[in-house]
Amino acid sequence: MPPKDDKKKKDAGKSAKKDKDPVNKSGAKAKKKWSKGRVRDKLNNLVLFDKATYDKLCKVPNYKLITPAVVSERLKIHGSLARAALQELLSK
Repeated sequence: MPPKDDKKKKDAGKSAKKDKDPVNKSGAKAKKKWSKGRVRDKLNNLVLFDKATYDKLCKVPNYKLITPAVVSERLKIHGSLARAALQELLSK
């Protein structure tokens, strides 16, 4: 009887070539680019009180929620200045 190993080797070589083609195609895709994310606008908050902002400070006790973050955002002042302002309001 003739050996059947030759046919199996030929078929194995053909299937190996078929397997390599899809791998090559998928490797041609471009690499994923990471997004930069959203860029926030730079805040230009005051470091020291000016007259107009200091006058607005009198309305702070009427706020529903009083935190340094809320005061800083509404009056456009730095957080450290907002903390100092709240301490001053407490002492009054």
